[in-house]
Amino acid sequence: MKNYIITVNGKSYDVTVEETGSVASAPVMQAAPVQAPVQAPKAAAPAAPANGTKVEAPMPGTVLKLNVKVGDTVSEGQAVAVLEAMKMENDIPAPCAGKVVSVNVNTGATVETGTVIAVIG
Repeated sequence: MKNYIITVNGKSYDVTVEETGSVASAPVMQAAPVQAPVQAPKAAAPAAPANGTKVEAPMPGTVLKLNVKVGDTVSEGQAVAVLEAMKMENDIPAPCAGKVVSVNVNTGATVETGTVIAVIG
């Protein structure tokens, strides 16, 4: 018997599995909800200016590098940031040309899909 903690849709379960030696899936002997670890509250992200085009994270990941700072001029398609997701580095391109009005994340930040990385005005 082996014990595992499995998380499904944010809810953790303590699962005991019997090893049968075969390749087929082992039956679940018991499954009981477990209190998920308490996470520290997330710091509020700076508000994005109302005017400008938002550069949003297309997927959840970690910001590895910011290639721009406030005041920089970017061209459409230029990499604004590098996001690590599923052990791959992904360039996040500027959706339009313009001047960087705000940078809303820091290097090392964990972002969710749709998080505003920067705003181009």
